[in-house]
Amino acid sequence: MNKIVIKLTLSLFVFSATSSVYGQVDKKVLNWYNGGGSGMQTEKAYKKLKKRKSKTVIVAIIDSGVDIEHEDLRGKIWVNTDEIAGNGIDDDKNGYIDDVHGWNFLGNAAGENANDMRLEKTRIYANLSEKREAGTLTGKEKDLLKKVTLEVKGDRAKYEGYLSQIDMMIPMISSIPEMVAKEIGKEDYTMKDLKKWKPSADKMQMKGMAAAILSGDLSEDAMNAQKEQIQGMLDTHLDPNFDGRAVVGDNPDDFADVRYGNNDVEGPDALHGTHVGGIVGAIRGNDLGGDGVAENVLLMSLRAVPNGDEFDKDIALAIRYAVDNGAKVINMSFGKAYSPHQKAVYEAFRYADSKGVLCIHAAGNDHKDIDTESNFPTSVYSFQSEKLDHFLTIGSSTKDKKDKLPSSFSNFGQNGVDVFAPGSEIYNSVPQSDYMTLQGTSMACPMVSGVAAMLKSYFPEMSMKEIADVILSSATSYKGVEKIHPGTKKMADFGTLSVTGGVVNVKNAVDACLAIEKAKMSK
Repeated sequence: MNKIVIKLTLSLFVFSATSSVYGQVDKKVLNWYNGGGSGMQTEKAYKKLKKRKSKTVIVAIIDSGVDIEHEDLRGKIWVNTDEIAGNGIDDDKNGYIDDVHGWNFLGNAAGENANDMRLEKTRIYANLSEKREAGTLTGKEKDLLKKVTLEVKGDRAKYEGYLSQIDMMIPMISSIPEMVAKEIGKEDYTMKDLKKWKPSADKMQMKGMAAAILSGDLSEDAMNAQKEQIQGMLDTHLDPNFDGRAVVGDNPDDFADVRYGNNDVEGPDALHGTHVGGIVGAIRGNDLGGDGVAENVLLMSLRAVPNGDEFDKDIALAIRYAVDNGAKVINMSFGKAYSPHQKAVYEAFRYADSKGVLCIHAAGNDHKDIDTESNFPTSVYSFQSEKLDHFLTIGSSTKDKKDKLPSSFSNFGQNGVDVFAPGSEIYNSVPQSDYMTLQGTSMACPMVSGVAAMLKSYFPEMSMKEIADVILSSATSYKGVEKIHPGTKKMADFGTLSVTGGVVNVKNAVDACLAIEKAKMSK
């Protein structure tokens, strides 16, 4: 699901996305993820490589779409040189007409695009409900229908409750400042005044709301935007009767039905994908937005992630397209709790594995243990007999090197998550040559994709398997160090949150690659 992390504050929804207007903020602050401290030491890594030449590496961005005309992505967009743009002919005979910069699996040949989609559990609920009416449900399907019915109806009730809360809160926003002014005895109070105020327990929420209003996090416009988003989720994600796929015109359950889509690789809502792409490869050192991790990289845009849950078929085909068209790294900042066509997706991963292409996946934003709770796609399916050598799963870390190092929203898993990378408060590109701060494992994932591409560009003789191993073995280890466990206020050993118990460190990775290169040359 293509979603921005949302947090519950004062019984309200507050977006984690923040304004792109920063004025004269220090670039080091915006690019903290490339720096020292809890960053990835990227700048120190580049200093070690300044005398080396690099080769271009293609990174496939399977996402909501990428604004290929963004000012900070100029020269960073992959071009299919075997295709003649705009002639309506499949020049390279790969099955995709005019696929100059990638492919859009969420559109049709007439140029129409789909975006809003149901969640997978809602699709399952709708399909199995029809089978129940027809009297064709199997025993396992009955159990599954019962499970998704509870989840879909539970979610609808939860979000309808949020709408009711927002309706109650909106009228209060205009009255809070006056109420607080009377309590404090000062009309033009400041945040400092609020901190000094010691209200009674029944007025603590009033103080919190006043602080949110002063900071700009809480306003009537923001609440109405929240309301609109939640209503949209009820009308699309959680509506069994909604079918956003219809415009595409294919059968999403028929993997032989592959003649669909178009070459509009940006689509109607490329915010998420453009931000992800910028993290991988935005132009470095140009004083625009945040710097990308990889310098010599080309981004291939594969639009397959809607506003809602992705379809297994689109993901499987996008992976195969990326492999067949030269990508060495595939970034996958998406995920869902159900996957009806797991084997088809797994076979696509096996194909990438056989071709030495590294697939990098976001762990998810539900602060859950994916060793015990499903999050698809995954590197280890229940039916799987062979380990995937080219698949990494990434958790999210913050710029706080102390107790709050793991992002509060990040999924974790001592076996299911390989390593953590910066994913909180990440400033980078969004459509229309704009910039924004977003957060999620969706942002941590392209950090690692960028690292993998950067290492491959400077050490082209190394295999992607070797590079993946280096990324893991060179991570800064926090095993045995107590940090606040995601989703709780309790302390836990950071080493229990992933395989490595560490955060990606590019400088260490470069040192490791140099050592491997030296050892190979000495043989």
